[in-house]
Amino acid sequence: MSDCNFKIPFTGSIEDTLNKAKSAVESQGGNFTRTETGGAFDVNILGNAIAGSYILHEQMLEMTILSKPFFIPCSTIESFLIKQLG
Repeated sequence: MSDCNFKIPFTGSIEDTLNKAKSAVESQGGNFTRTETGGAFDVNILGNAIAGSYILHEQMLEMTILSKPFFIPCSTIESFLIKQLG
């Protein structure tokens, strides 16, 4: 299975956007880590692991989903993340 790759533009500060992302992941019992230029996350949804990484590019998060259940399409994950960060 290939990775999911997408870019999510955002407005506002990087700090606010990452705080929203961290809150969304941690509210589902997941882990969210951050470095100077990106980070990683993992979360279990209905007993299924979703894990990925992200890189920061000014007003853009470049996301890579490294593992996900086969029955959840990349587009569903992307839509969920856009909604959470919006």
